[in-house]
Amino acid sequence: MQWSLFVLILMGQCSFFTCDLYEYHFIQEEKSWEEAQSYCRENYTDLATVSDMRDVKRLTNPPQTTDAWIGLRSISRMSWHWSLPGVEFKESETEWETGQPDNGVTEANCVVIKEQKWHDWPCKNDRGFICYNEPNQTYHSIVETKNWLEAQSYCREHHTDLVSGFKQMNSTQFKETIETVSNPDNYLWIGLFRDTWSWSDGKNFSFRHWEDSFEDVPSKTCAVTTKPNGKWSSDTCTNKKPFYCYDVPDKVILIKEKKTWDEALTYCRENHRDLVSITDSHQQRWVQERAKMADTEFVWLGMRYTCTLDLWLWVIDRLVCYDHWATDQMDEQCGMAGVMERDGEWYKKPDHKKFNFICAK
Repeated sequence: MQWSLFVLILMGQCSFFTCDLYEYHFIQEEKSWEEAQSYCRENYTDLATVSDMRDVKRLTNPPQTTDAWIGLRSISRMSWHWSLPGVEFKESETEWETGQPDNGVTEANCVVIKEQKWHDWPCKNDRGFICYNEPNQTYHSIVETKNWLEAQSYCREHHTDLVSGFKQMNSTQFKETIETVSNPDNYLWIGLFRDTWSWSDGKNFSFRHWEDSFEDVPSKTCAVTTKPNGKWSSDTCTNKKPFYCYDVPDKVILIKEKKTWDEALTYCRENHRDLVSITDSHQQRWVQERAKMADTEFVWLGMRYTCTLDLWLWVIDRLVCYDHWATDQMDEQCGMAGVMERDGEWYKKPDHKKFNFICAK
């Protein structure tokens, strides 16, 4: 078979692999939020954590299971998050204007960018904004002004999300995009926000899907899904509602043994199924949660550079369509295999190095 034909066959497989690493369970019995939390922890894993739009669709199908508790609750400490799922906010990776964030004269819990510098801004104000499209990594400036939640909804409907993350902000494409924007003040929404909300299971997922008119009311400190479109609102935690639990059927497992890539591959195939493959951002986030618990700085993934074909391949014989490479890490080099750092970024390492690794079960 010619290599070009072989590659086309592999590329054709990229969109057909899906793997939900956890399951949702709708409990029709009405309970307060804390009662629902206790029930889920006793019978499953916890109240439902929602990590992206695919989860939203799973929770609203069928639509009669709306108006139910999920595992989001307000706590006292505010923290910054990026809107795009899987992008972690780091204090060391910011471009604040001098004196920012300052919380202004009113609550300024969202962020705008002007001349590459960030400013905190009231979320209810109307501004232009920048959307990010993940499949082809493009940026789209929207001159029509909206409040932050409306801008987020627009980007998720027409693209992927509001532009998010230090890496995106420093890309040449992003800088070229904002230079072309025709906006009176050139203050544009980006996907950075802060809130007091935290997931019941302790996951640091930043995904939020509030109604566009949502207001953070102090007396309503627990989150519910409200409509067939999956948008969320908050309610008093003592009110009784049906709820969603989630359960993780252990489809991936972290092995805290130090092995070479070949040794790790053999171990996974003899004891489980294979070294883990990651084909979308959904799987990336859950594998990343496992990687954080590793004893080594990196963990092996089921990805290796194939010199014969001159490309990166997963052990399940699929091309690396989705990727989460750190900067300048995708260079072709024989004898290299893929690892994930604890922060989720991918690197190439010589396959004779020894790290912990993650198996698919």
